[in-house]
Amino acid sequence: MAMAMAALRREGRRVLLSTPSPAAAMAAHSPAASQSQIAPLGARSISTQIVRNRMKSVKNIQKITKAMKMVAASKLRAVQTRTENSRGLWQPFTALLGDAPSVNVKKNVIVAITSDKGLCGGINSTSVKVSKALQKMTSGPEKESKYVILGEKGKVQLIRDSRKHIEMTVSELQKNPINYTQVAVLADDILKNVEYDAIRVVFNKFQSVISFRPTLATILSPEVMEKESESGGKVGELDSYEIEGGETKSEILQNLTEFQFSCVMYNAVLENAQKIDQS
Repeated sequence: MAMAMAALRREGRRVLLSTPSPAAAMAAHSPAASQSQIAPLGARSISTQIVRNRMKSVKNIQKITKAMKMVAASKLRAVQTRTENSRGLWQPFTALLGDAPSVNVKKNVIVAITSDKGLCGGINSTSVKVSKALQKMTSGPEKESKYVILGEKGKVQLIRDSRKHIEMTVSELQKNPINYTQVAVLADDILKNVEYDAIRVVFNKFQSVISFRPTLATILSPEVMEKESESGGKVGELDSYEIEGGETKSEILQNLTEFQFSCVMYNAVLENAQKIDQS
C-alpha cells in the first residue's frame, strides 16, 4: 500500500510539471513567441520586410541630402563671386580716407550684421559679442552708443539686456537675393533716422568655408572727417586731392560718406550671406 501511494505521488508531480500555465499557453500561440523560438538565444528577431523598408528610407534620405548639398554649393559659389566683387567697392575708400576704429567721438552707432535664420555657425553670436564689447568701449558720461541691428537673430540676443540702446532694427533683408540698390536704400534710411559722429559696422568677413573673421569698418560723419583731415589724422591724405566742379569740400565729404556707408553695408551683408547659404 505504501509503495502504491509513493508511485501515485511521483506520477502527480510529473503531470503538474509537464502541464503549462494558462499565461504560458497564450504566449506560446503569439507570433512573438514563435519568432523567439526560431531566433538564437539573446538575439532580437526582426522581419526582413522591415529591414528592406529601412534600407530604402536611408537611401532616400541620402539622395535628398546630396541634392541639398549641391544646391548649397551652387548658391555659395554665386554669392562668393558677388562678395569678392563687392570688396572692390569699399576698399578704395580705405585707401582714400583711411580707417579710424579708435576715433573718440560723442555719438556712436553700431550696425550689427546678423541673419534672420539660425543653423549657420557662430556668426550671429560673434557679431553680438563684438557689438556688446564695442558698445561698452564707446559709452561714457559724455558719450552715447546706439545699436542698429540687421537680422532677427541679433535682435533676439541684444534685446534681452540692451533694449534701451537699440535705435533701429531691420529684418528679412536676406529673404530675396541681395543687390546694391536694395542695400543703398537701406543705408540711406539708416542715415536719415540716426544721429552719429561715427558708424561702426560689425560683420564676419569670409575667409574660407570653415573660417570667418570678425571685422569692424568705421564710417565717420562729414564733420568729424573734416576735423580729422584738418588735424592730419587718418584721413589727412584727402587734402592732397583737388576738387573740381562747383562742389565744396563739405559737399564732397557728405557724398563720400553716404557712398562709403552703402558700399560697406553691401559687402558686409554679402559676407554674412555666404555662411548662411553654405549652411
